[in-house]
Amino acid sequence: MEKKQIAIIGAGISGLLACKYTLSKGFNPIVFETQSSTGGVWTKTLSTTKLQTPRSSYQFSDFPWPSSVTREFPTHDQVLDYVRSYAYHFDLVKHIKFNAKVVGIEFRGFSDEEMKSWKLWNGNGMPFGSHGKWKVLVKDLKNYSTQLYTVDFVILCLGRFSDVPNIPEFPPNQGPEAFSGKVIHSMDYAAMDYQSAANFVKGKRVTVVGFQKSAMDIAMECSAVNGVTKPCTVLYKTEHWNLPDYLPWGIPLAYLYLNRFSELLLHKPGEGILLSLLATMLLPLRSIFSKFVESYIKRKHRLARYGMVPKHSFVHEISSCLTATVPEKFYDKVEEGSIILKKSQSFSFCEEGILIRREAAAPLETDLVILATGFRGDKKLKDIFVSKTFQNYIAGSPKQTFQLYREIIHPQIPQLAVIGYSEGLSNLFTSEMRCRWLAEFLAGTFKPPAIKEMEKDMENWNEYMKRYSGKYCRRSCLSILHIWYSDQLCKDMGMNPKRKKGIFAELFEPYGPMDYVPS
Repeated sequence: MEKKQIAIIGAGISGLLACKYTLSKGFNPIVFETQSSTGGVWTKTLSTTKLQTPRSSYQFSDFPWPSSVTREFPTHDQVLDYVRSYAYHFDLVKHIKFNAKVVGIEFRGFSDEEMKSWKLWNGNGMPFGSHGKWKVLVKDLKNYSTQLYTVDFVILCLGRFSDVPNIPEFPPNQGPEAFSGKVIHSMDYAAMDYQSAANFVKGKRVTVVGFQKSAMDIAMECSAVNGVTKPCTVLYKTEHWNLPDYLPWGIPLAYLYLNRFSELLLHKPGEGILLSLLATMLLPLRSIFSKFVESYIKRKHRLARYGMVPKHSFVHEISSCLTATVPEKFYDKVEEGSIILKKSQSFSFCEEGILIRREAAAPLETDLVILATGFRGDKKLKDIFVSKTFQNYIAGSPKQTFQLYREIIHPQIPQLAVIGYSEGLSNLFTSEMRCRWLAEFLAGTFKPPAIKEMEKDMENWNEYMKRYSGKYCRRSCLSILHIWYSDQLCKDMGMNPKRKKGIFAELFEPYGPMDYVPS
């Protein structure tokens, strides 16, 4: 019997995992990668960037970190070497077509009307159908030729944090075109090597827009080059509970938020009456945990001194996957004046620099603006579909979470999966669990429920994320409910979700990748 052909788009972490696990089930994967090497987002990060997640949480379950890597937060180069070593160790590279850009995918075999009438996913509740095929149009970036592939299943591993920059919108004649200096996105800055980036910002008055990890890293690099003579201004909207480390007052953060006991403090999707009542009763304890971490961050970073104490709670921050670790000595640079923090809900450009709304003062004079304003992963995902119907399905509502059953398949889009869109505290770990689930589904180990049941489950998750993430629910963050989520995947696959030895360990020990080592 001929092997089913699986198209995997992207050779980052999710794409490599999808390739490895579909191979293990006897399928024939072909991976299309725009770049000339594996590594995904790690090929485009700043030279000074380090891993945000502790090493023990960011590893493949069947391929531990080498003993030579001892840092708790490995460097950019160490992470990239680790990911590439995984690809070579499992002989995945031979399945990858590099410099191959997928410009469009189109499903053939059924009309939109037929698919809308289905009560089961793909019409039969199975991963494959008798008629449906995907057409994948691929452009060779070396010779600019195009080739059309016909495959049985598509796995989108496009990533959220690359390729399509999120550029703020401005009124006419108030955008970058009004500015006499230069405006770039952090993506362009990250594409430079360290020395080129240093030369690029040297002697310039730099303004960095944003206050997530990239913004802080870029500000640190600028301050190292220019010091107090040309301070770097960080223009931000919202203060964040950015962590100095993962040991608030000496207690590992994982014991507060990454074990089963911590999940008892939350209202969970599909929970019963008993668990709901327990979460309500334990609400004060959730607040105590949050205040405990907040007190540590405020003390460690001297946030009150700089007017940087957030108005929201730490539990809201971590529930929205907004936590980042602050570069070492960042606030020392603020103290000395080589980094200036400036808050504004909106801004616009003028010839001399930036106009801060609600300020009567002169413009913020600057020579270079770096927009560390994130990426449009949703647009990248939407635009790959030829069908307008599928584009609308995958885009969903901007006021909802990204609608995928088990964060993997869309009820209305057959023979296709998305890996790596919704976030967790360790995206590698989350992607591996999803790829294992998907491989078992493709192999026929289980069937998904009827479409209505899938949609009901998705709505439960949507309500959970709106409750704890608020306006950031679109990020589909699973950070502090990752055990509950993994339990569902395990049950589908026929695995025991309880991975610890003993009741105490099961309740209080943190869960991580090594708890799910394949047997």
